[in-house]
Amino acid sequence: MSACLLGEGCRYDGGSRPSAAVCRLAGRTNAHPLCPEAAAGLKIPRPPAERVGGRVLLRDGTDVTDAFVSGAQACLDVARASGAPLAVLKARSPSCGVGLVYDGTYSGGLTRGNGVFAELLEEEGVCMVTEEVVESCRPSVEHPVAVVLGTGLGHLHSLVHSVRRIDYHDIDGFPEGARPIPGHSFEATVGTVDDVPVVVYPGRIHLYQGYSALEVTALVRHAHRLGCRDIVFACATGAIPGNAHKGLGILTDHINLTGANPLAGSSELRGLETPFVGMTDAYSPYLRAIARGVADDLGIAVEEGVYAGLLGPSFETPAEVRMLRGMGVSYVGMSTVCEVIAARALGMNVLGLTLAANYAGDGLVTHQSVVEEAQLHAQDFESLVRGVLRLL
Repeated sequence: MSACLLGEGCRYDGGSRPSAAVCRLAGRTNAHPLCPEAAAGLKIPRPPAERVGGRVLLRDGTDVTDAFVSGAQACLDVARASGAPLAVLKARSPSCGVGLVYDGTYSGGLTRGNGVFAELLEEEGVCMVTEEVVESCRPSVEHPVAVVLGTGLGHLHSLVHSVRRIDYHDIDGFPEGARPIPGHSFEATVGTVDDVPVVVYPGRIHLYQGYSALEVTALVRHAHRLGCRDIVFACATGAIPGNAHKGLGILTDHINLTGANPLAGSSELRGLETPFVGMTDAYSPYLRAIARGVADDLGIAVEEGVYAGLLGPSFETPAEVRMLRGMGVSYVGMSTVCEVIAARALGMNVLGLTLAANYAGDGLVTHQSVVEEAQLHAQDFESLVRGVLRLL
């Protein structure tokens, strides 16, 4: 973490920029405060510096690139030794800026790019976010975390200290006659899990039941109306042999093979400036890194991979499994993709978790066997979700 975000007076002016959300996160994990400029031995206070054409210059034109690089390299060595999967860096800094940095005019203007230290971390494969991302993902009563549970995973619902229950049929857009399939229930709970405000939806409807993409995303729109900024989608899937194993997984991306999209031909997602929604990093790298760190700390075996959403309800043929394997898919299921599209269109941060309950193409798989396999992993799944909520 950038040391200035934790209150260290290492900025060019001798001050700091403490972030309450980052400080809370640091207090709940093994944080390493770093400042590349302090590591380089640069004076405090000193003239401000900004990136210009790949170099780092002080306001008076003095080139301090070499010092910034040496400090960044020293901090990279610490990051490597720690094995940390996540870096929380000061936004727009010439050392730590992620995606945007000050443009060298000393006017507050920004340009696309990373700071010197951030460039090294990116090459190292470390997930990088700014304090703004951490602050945006902080739960509160006004902004609870939504959790949508899939087949056999609804037991998490029982952990909620409830303050309110909502029948799905009272939710705008949810089909009136819908009934839950085995492993699902249709009553949302608003409350807390380990003192973290949540809204838990212990079931969903599916396209293969004849519902539209708009109907299957009614819960997402409801969560957004309740103020949820972060949403966790949990689903049961089949693991693609050779690309993933049975067990818990973190979704990194998806391929929508359902033939449906909740943004197509709909006026229901009001407030959108355009239906043309970018899906890069649809599954938040920050939330994925949090989940990965929780799993590692708890000793829970978790893989990561791409999810393919199919219409269903028939399971995949051997030829379809070979196609999916060649496409780089790790998990295949019959939900989630439309929900994630709707969530991203509404500006929500998404975490996708899966239980791969069988190997895709296994001719012995049944809906009941999926439910039974989910029960075997119930404790690990519960621990993973609770750990993520605690860090948020």
